[in-house]
Amino acid sequence: MKNRFGHVLFACSLLALSGPEAPASSAPREGPSTATSDSAQEGIRAAIQHYCKGHATGDSSHIRKAFLPTAHIEGVREGKLTSWTLDEYCALFKGQPPADEGTRVRTIDLIDLSGSAAMAKATLVHGETTFTDYFVLLQVGDEWRIANKVYSRAQSRSGGR
Repeated sequence: MKNRFGHVLFACSLLALSGPEAPASSAPREGPSTATSDSAQEGIRAAIQHYCKGHATGDSSHIRKAFLPTAHIEGVREGKLTSWTLDEYCALFKGQPPADEGTRVRTIDLIDLSGSAAMAKATLVHGETTFTDYFVLLQVGDEWRIANKVYSRAQSRSGGR
């Protein structure tokens, strides 16, 4: 009888876990496909495209359109943490496109949206370097803006050929 009671408790525990608060290992659910979701996706992409246009043109006004004024940009370069405010980051752009702009490839790899918050992953490949950017975005009013960005820099697969 004791053994049967233990099995019943175990089964009840599993049932409790399979409710609305199921663990991450449960089957993924489809999100709503509504105009609001489509509109949010477009707004998120627009913010990231402003960021990409700033990089492509060297014009920091596009960067400012992409980010919240309180944003920080952080990563590791040559083993050391870099952390820039938006103003410090914008000062890096000199108003001219990079010399190798024609060979650079930018992609938005992933967008994950939840209400007025989102995250996105983008990749920039140029020459022997690949940057992977992770953006945290917020919807402020009817506009999506990048709240913060972290990046990783790595040798491109094609590098060193």
